[in-house]
Amino acid sequence: MTVVDDQTAPPPAGPPPRLLDLGVRVAGAIVVVVAGVVTGVLELLLATVRVGGYLIGVSALIAVGANIVLSWFAYEAVGRRWAVALPAVPWFALMAVAAVRTSEGDLLLAGDNWVGLAMIVAGAMTFAVMGFRQILAPTHTLRG
Repeated sequence: MTVVDDQTAPPPAGPPPRLLDLGVRVAGAIVVVVAGVVTGVLELLLATVRVGGYLIGVSALIAVGANIVLSWFAYEAVGRRWAVALPAVPWFALMAVAAVRTSEGDLLLAGDNWVGLAMIVAGAMTFAVMGFRQILAPTHTLRG
């Protein structure tokens, strides 16, 4: 007859899982905010791209694609429905600053640039649709 000792495993070393989860969510939020700024700058730079002397709309397409990915990643990284605002707020702020003329007369996004205007409308609508989808999405509950 064998006697087996009832041994319990020692608690895992390291930070508590709840604290680790919070740290990962905060890091994800920071990544999303920085990515919102980076994609906004990239879209502004591409708003003036010309091929054969004609503006092409690559910036508006990138705005739609990048904002979809940013909105999705924000929700996945932070785990909250309001997380879509994390990339949207810096993106909107950057577009607003780009549309204002400086005291020297410089302007990043001119009113006669149809690509820039399309980029702002398409990017804003993308964030709005993604936010609306998050609002309407059913809540996921765990059933035990």
